[in-house]
Amino acid sequence: MKDDFIVVFDKTVLKMVRSLAVPMERIALFIVFFWFGFLKLLDVSPANPLVADLLMRTMPFWEFKSFVVFLGLWEMLIGIAFLIKGWERLAIALLAPHMVTTVMPFVFLPGVVWQGFFIPTLEGQYIIKNIVIAALALGLAARLQPLQKG
Repeated sequence: MKDDFIVVFDKTVLKMVRSLAVPMERIALFIVFFWFGFLKLLDVSPANPLVADLLMRTMPFWEFKSFVVFLGLWEMLIGIAFLIKGWERLAIALLAPHMVTTVMPFVFLPGVVWQGFFIPTLEGQYIIKNIVIAALALGLAARLQPLQKG
């Protein structure tokens, strides 16, 4: 009797979790990207100094104010695309170069992201957490159905 209850309870919880997983993943990605992008547009993002330093090292010809607006809008679009069913491929296509650029401080600004051997600074932790974002996006991508011909 006790085992039957546990099995039924387990199935019920798993069914509920499975029904909530994709919507929660979409909402989480939307919140992170839209919010952080919006902060960049308002010029109040705590990441702006890191973005400015990286921009000076990689693309000094691009003015920071126009770049941060571009980046903020890019991030907001990623968030919106993850939220809308059918736009997942666009979201992932926009996310891929974004994730590449987020790891660039490890190459171009190591003094900013490490305080010691395998001891990241707060900025380093901020960048490392993108592993979770990438994994979450891959989880959504793995559930997509292949495109069909014509």
